[in-house]
Amino acid sequence: MKTQLESAREGIVTKELRIVADAENIPVDVLIKKVADGSVVIPANINHKNLVPCGIGQGLRTKINANIGTSSDYGDVDTELAKLKTVIEYKADAVMDLSTGGDIDAIRKKIIEACPIVIGSVPIYQAAVQKMANYEAVVDMTEDDLFYAIEAHCKDGMDFITVHCGLTQRAIALLKQQKRVTDIVSRGGAFLTGWMLHNQKENPLYEHYDRLLEIAHRYDVTLSLGDGLRPGCTADATDRAQIEELVTLGELVHRAREAGVQTMVEGPGHVPLNQIAANMQLQKTICENAPFYVLGPLVTDIAAGYDHITGAIGGAIAATQGASFLCYVTPAEHLGLPDIEDVKNGIIASRIAAHAADIANGIPGAAEQDLRMSVARKNLDWEGQKKECIDPIRFDAVRKNKGTDTEACSMCGKYCAMKIVEKELGLTHHGRC
Repeated sequence: MKTQLESAREGIVTKELRIVADAENIPVDVLIKKVADGSVVIPANINHKNLVPCGIGQGLRTKINANIGTSSDYGDVDTELAKLKTVIEYKADAVMDLSTGGDIDAIRKKIIEACPIVIGSVPIYQAAVQKMANYEAVVDMTEDDLFYAIEAHCKDGMDFITVHCGLTQRAIALLKQQKRVTDIVSRGGAFLTGWMLHNQKENPLYEHYDRLLEIAHRYDVTLSLGDGLRPGCTADATDRAQIEELVTLGELVHRAREAGVQTMVEGPGHVPLNQIAANMQLQKTICENAPFYVLGPLVTDIAAGYDHITGAIGGAIAATQGASFLCYVTPAEHLGLPDIEDVKNGIIASRIAAHAADIANGIPGAAEQDLRMSVARKNLDWEGQKKECIDPIRFDAVRKNKGTDTEACSMCGKYCAMKIVEKELGLTHHGRC
């Protein structure tokens, strides 16, 4: 079986590639070159039967991911399926199942079965949780336990998996030397670090990377090379440990491509505004232009309850500087497991950030949508505005609750600036769309 990457290199136009080309309004011959050189990935597991694929990478619309999944406190699959429905309704491009509670295998299979969009997971969560469920320690996890979980996720249909392959003993040594404020905030990174230090062994995902590549190739799973040492606060951003891991990930991107496996690289979490551009440039250079998948970035640490806004600010900047894939941040970040309303708010905030970046990046159709909205506003065309609005449901709710009997909104009413100008100067705007 040829992967998407191998097919593109041989000039074979897969059905998935054609779907992405049509959705992005990009010529097939342009897209196939981007997939062939790895600057675009099309995550499409051969066992994800109901997938509508999307492309992630250079020159395409900025994509967003929403996280769902059970926890040890909340293990109800029906709740997560309801969240998945919200994810799809509010037009996220991808979803990750991060379940750590309940029957993880059954939950994963039900979510995949119900999911028509790109889906990913973090298999080490299950490997670690199952050890603890058996009254064993995470550090007693064997290498085979980890690879068994990876294969199970791939076999079930995960289109991409997060694997913290760049977290090496050298990176941990630099972390100790650095003396961070928040040490390690990645859950997968923490599991691996504890295992490596206790067993005094190298990261099995790095040491046995070829085994991982073989599994990913078999199911055409895209590897999302995780950032186990991402900064957990702005004070820790862009330190030696983070960059050491990134350098290793660049090496692993190259090896994956040689094996015909698609890769993305995951990026930092908390980064001050003035460091975002440098972080994006470092990744694009070191990791050979692999698509960059960023959490936020969050540009301040003090916005608990509003971190969807913090993440959207950082995400918009990151996407104008080279990031291709934004992982949403919800208002519940740092506080608790997100509910359906948190999921919705996180998606909307990330979609706004992504769209703002697409305008700046000249992505076809982005500015045109804004122009259509502006023309509708000029003409006081409320249905036209609703059609172009990123959240038409909220548009209707606000309009209903704060409406007026006049044609204009209730903010200005009869003193509407556009109505005054149209009347006094005889100006009209019939649109250029």
